Amino acid sequence: MRRKLVAGNWKMHTTLAEARRLAAEVVAGLSGGPEVEVALCPPFTVLAAVSEVLAGSPVCLGAQDCWYEPQGAFTGEISPVQLLDLSCRYVIIGHSERRHVIGETGELIGRKVRGALAAGLEVIFCVGETLPQREAGRTREVVGGQLDEVFDGMLAAERVVVAYEPVWAIGTGRNATPQQAQEVHRFIRQSVGAKYNEEFASRTRILYGGSVRPDNAADLMGQSDVDGALVGGASLKAGDFCRIVEAASPAGR
Repeated sequence: MRRKLVAGNWKMHTTLAEARRLAAEVVAGLSGGPEVEVALCPPFTVLAAVSEVLAGSPVCLGAQDCWYEPQGAFTGEISPVQLLDLSCRYVIIGHSERRHVIGETGELIGRKVRGALAAGLEVIFCVGETLPQREAGRTREVVGGQLDEVFDGMLAAERVVVAYEPVWAIGTGRNATPQQAQEVHRFIRQSVGAKYNEEFASRTRILYGGSVRPDNAADLMGQSDVDGALVGGASLKAGDFCRIVEAASPAGR
């Protein structure tokens, strides 16, 4: 059975004091058992502080992005080796905001994933379509192409968690219905199986991201191919985030 993962993406939020307080509140508020894995992905500026707060707790630390080289003349970038030094386990790569706001290409995203894996990190790799793409019936084409950025020829793919985040549902208050999420998650699993094998695909975790809230989390994560959530805005409120984690556990659904 795939272990559920709920990861909080804090995006460009929290000062040092706010980050310490939020992380401590999450650790104190979690009562779930080992069947749910939890990760917090704060901004680079507070990773060290949050790492200290999470030390000794079951909550993992993640980052929101990284460069693909371990070191070098890349002003303003953070390397996967530096993230490991801060006790990060995960790094988010390919988030829709990196693709559509920052302008990252599929080629760059693929290099970042390979660099993170080579350094020893686990990757939360994001895929998803825009509203015009969905309305044009291109969801599978777009998501399938994004999967090709990473899974073609990759040797360390067992350390990749896929996060399906329909761009039209991120920060909009809209979200895919549980049935829509399941349909795309199933397509992703089938696509991974076609690149490797069904047994490998059955072990690949696929998260849903896009306006996940306490009131819809159980229905979304109750779908057979939805293995957790990448949580944005709701992860900035410890109570809401902990309720989403509880919804991910079998007892909470």
